[in-house]
Amino acid sequence: MGWLGLGLVLVMVLGLVWMLPVEPVWAASGGISGSGGVGSNGSNGTSGAAIARLERVPLTLPLLQERLKSPMKLEGARVIDLRRTVIDLRPENSAFREQFYRLLRGQLRSQTPPGIDLSYSEILGEFQIGELGLAASLYGQPLLPLLGETEQAQLARDRRRLAQLSQLSRSLLIQSQPVALQLSVFPGPLTLVQTRFDGFANFSNTFFMGRVEAQGAIFGQTVDWSEARFSKAVNLSGAGFRGEARFRNAIFFKRAQFSQGQFQGDANFQASEFRDTANFSQSVFQQRANFSRVQWLGPADFAQTRWQGRAMFDRSSFGRSLFFTEAVFETRMSFRQAQFNQPVNLRGATVLEQLDFGDASFAAKTYVNVATLQFNAEKAKILGNPGQLGRVLSVPALQGNETTLRSLIRNFRLLEQIPDVNQIEYLREKLRLQELRQQLFGTNLNTASPARLVQVGFSSSQAEAIAQARGQQPFRSLPDLLKLSGIDLATYVKVQHRVVAGNPQGILGTLGNALNGLGLVLLLSLSRYGTNVWLILGVGMVALSYFALLFWFIDRVRRLHPTPILPRLTETVAMLGGAGTLGLAGLSAILRTAETPWLTLLYLGLLAIPIPLAMLIVIYRRGRFHDLMEVSYFVEDGSLRQLRLLIGRLPNIPNFPFFRDRYTPIPWDRGWNWLNYLDFSLNNLLKFGFNDIRLRDQHVPGLITALAWYQWSLGLIYFALLLWTLSRTIPGLNLLIYFK
Repeated sequence: MGWLGLGLVLVMVLGLVWMLPVEPVWAASGGISGSGGVGSNGSNGTSGAAIARLERVPLTLPLLQERLKSPMKLEGARVIDLRRTVIDLRPENSAFREQFYRLLRGQLRSQTPPGIDLSYSEILGEFQIGELGLAASLYGQPLLPLLGETEQAQLARDRRRLAQLSQLSRSLLIQSQPVALQLSVFPGPLTLVQTRFDGFANFSNTFFMGRVEAQGAIFGQTVDWSEARFSKAVNLSGAGFRGEARFRNAIFFKRAQFSQGQFQGDANFQASEFRDTANFSQSVFQQRANFSRVQWLGPADFAQTRWQGRAMFDRSSFGRSLFFTEAVFETRMSFRQAQFNQPVNLRGATVLEQLDFGDASFAAKTYVNVATLQFNAEKAKILGNPGQLGRVLSVPALQGNETTLRSLIRNFRLLEQIPDVNQIEYLREKLRLQELRQQLFGTNLNTASPARLVQVGFSSSQAEAIAQARGQQPFRSLPDLLKLSGIDLATYVKVQHRVVAGNPQGILGTLGNALNGLGLVLLLSLSRYGTNVWLILGVGMVALSYFALLFWFIDRVRRLHPTPILPRLTETVAMLGGAGTLGLAGLSAILRTAETPWLTLLYLGLLAIPIPLAMLIVIYRRGRFHDLMEVSYFVEDGSLRQLRLLIGRLPNIPNFPFFRDRYTPIPWDRGWNWLNYLDFSLNNLLKFGFNDIRLRDQHVPGLITALAWYQWSLGLIYFALLLWTLSRTIPGLNLLIYFK
C-alpha cells in the first residue's frame, strides 16, 4: 500500500502541473497600458506581451478580408484591426504580398479612409508604407484637398526644393529629364504598438496625416523615415532600433516622443525639423547619432540619455531650451557652429571624452547650466571659442559646485584659454559673494524661531516640522529641507535665497565675513576680479583725472581777497578740457566693460569723493595764511627728465636743504602748466611719470599733505590690482612682472 499511495500522489501532482497555464511569469507582469495598449482596445486586461505571444495568428487572405469588412472604432475613428497577427511579406510569399497591399490600398482610398492598427503584430520581410498611401506627385499636380494649410505650404516648399535640385542635376548633366517624384499621403492614424519588423521597414517620402503611435515597436533591421512629414503627434517611446534609424529631412509638425528609445545602430536625423517639443529622454544611442543641421523650434529634451557613440549636433539651431540633464557622454559630442537662442541645461551630466562648442553662437542672456557637471579635466575636454564659452557657462550656487568649477578652470588652463579661466573664476567669486551675503543677512534654520521662519516664507506647520527636525539633527545644507515631508519644491525655491543652514557664527565670524564681502565687492566691481584690463584702466583714468583736477583747484584757486590768487581763463579751459577728456574716456571704458557700471562708479565714488571733499571743505573754511602764497605747492626734480618707474617715490620731498636745490616749483606762467597736475596724479596712482613732481616741504597746509598721501595710498592698492589683472589676462606677462 505504501508504494501504491506514493504512486497515486505522484500522478495527482503531475496532473496539477499539466493543468497550469503555460504563460511565462515575466510576460504576465509586462505590457503597455494606455491609448495604444491592449487594455484600451477592449482586451480583458492581460498584458500586451502575453497577448502577443499567446494570440498572434498568421494573417491569411480570408482573415484579411474579414478584418477589412469590419473595422473597429478607436477614439471615434475607423481603424482596420490587424493586431496580433503575423504578416508574411517575404519574396517567397509574393502572391499574398501583392493582395495585401492591393486590398488595404483600396480601403485607404475611400471617401473616409480608415487608419491601420498593427499593434503586437510581427511583419516578416520588407514593409513599404508607400504602397498603402495615396500617391501625390511633387511635380505639376494640384495639392490634395486632404492637406491643411500648413501641410500644403510644406508640400509647396518640397516641390520648389526638388525642382531646384532637378534643375541643378540637369545643368550638371546628371539627369536629362525631370523625375516625377511621388509623395505618399497616409490619411489615417497608424498604430504600431509593440509591433515587430523583422525586415527592412520603409516609411520614407510619406506625409502622415494622422497620429503615429509606435510605443515599444521593434525594428529588427534598417528603418527609413527619410523625407517623412508628420502632421500630428508622433510617439515612438520605448522603440527599439536594432539597425540604422533614418529620419533624414523629416519634419515633425507636432510633439515627437522618442523617450526610452534604444538606438543600437546609427541614428540619422540630419536636416530634420522639430516644430514642437521633441522628447528623447532616457534613450540610449549605442552607435553614431547625427543630428546636424536640425531645426529645433520647440524644447528639446535629452534628459538622462546615454551616448555611447559619437554624436553630432553641428550647425543645428535651437529655438527653445535644450535639456541634457543627467546625460552621459561616453565619446565625443559636437555642437560646432550650432545656434542657441534659449538656455542649455547640462545639470548633472557626465562628460567622459569631449564636449565641443566650437564656433557656436549664443543669443543674449543665453547660458549653459553646468551645475554638478561631472568630468575629469585630465581625460575629458570641454571645447569652445576662447573668451566666449566661459561667459555662458553658469551654475546657480557655489555650494555643491566647487568641484565642477575647479574642473572647468583646470580644463581651460590645459587648453590655454586664459579668458575662459578668468570668466569661471569671476563666476566663482560672484557666487562666493552671494554666499557671504546670505550668511550675513539670511535666516539660520538651526537658530531661528518658528515665528521668524513663518516671516521668511514657511507655513506654520512647516516651521514646526523644521523645529522638530533640527532638534534631532541640525541642518547642514539647504537641500536637507527637501527631506522633510512637509516641504515641497515650490517652498524650497521660494526661500532658498533667504535662509542658511549651518552652525551659527559669533561676532568675530560675522565681522570677518563682512570684511571679506567688502573686499570681494571692490574686486568684482572695479576689475571683475582681475579679469578685465579695460575696466581697471577705465577706473584708473577716472581717478587720475579727478585727483588731478582736485589738486589743480587747491593749488590755483587760493583766495578771492584781499588779493585774488586765481588761474587764468585759458588755463582753466585747458585743465577742464584735458581732465574732462581723460575722465570721459575712462567712463566710456567702465560703461562698456563693467557688468554693473553704475555700481562700479558708486564704489569708486565712495573711495574718491567723501574724504577728499571733507578735506577740501575744511581747507577753504579755514583759509590759507602762510608764506609763499604766490608759489605753487608742487615742485619738480629739474635734474632729470625721463619716463621712469616711481614705485618707491613718496608724495613730498624730504625736509633737507640740499633737496631744495634739485626741486624747483612748477611754473604758473606757462600754458602747459596744467599737465603737471596730471603728471603728479599719475605718479601717485600708477607709480610712473615723466617728471618727479612732489609736494614742497615748507609752508604747506597739513590737509593738502594728507590729501596727497591719501591718493598715494589708494595708488598702492590700485597699482597692485593693475599688476594682478595684467598678469591674469596676458599670458607670460606675470613672468616679466614678478621676475623683473
